[in-house]
Amino acid sequence: MANPVEEMTFEAAMAELEQVVSSLERGDVALEESIALYERGAALKAHCEAKLKAAEEKVAAITLDGAGQPTGTKPAEGL
Repeated sequence: MANPVEEMTFEAAMAELEQVVSSLERGDVALEESIALYERGAALKAHCEAKLKAAEEKVAAITLDGAGQPTGTKPAEGL
């Protein structure tokens, strides 16, 4: 059984998403399996996008001093 998407790391989800896309592009899977793969791929894509957004928010929250050096972080809004 496949790992729950919400428990996957970004890297694991991205690797599986690449496998899903490859399988769908080859077109050598049955219709029902293609539908299941597409649904899994959509969930993986959404998970990766959420992980990237969270990372972008963390990076945006880093404060810099006058010399451009990080001085710490502040919580991103909503986190």
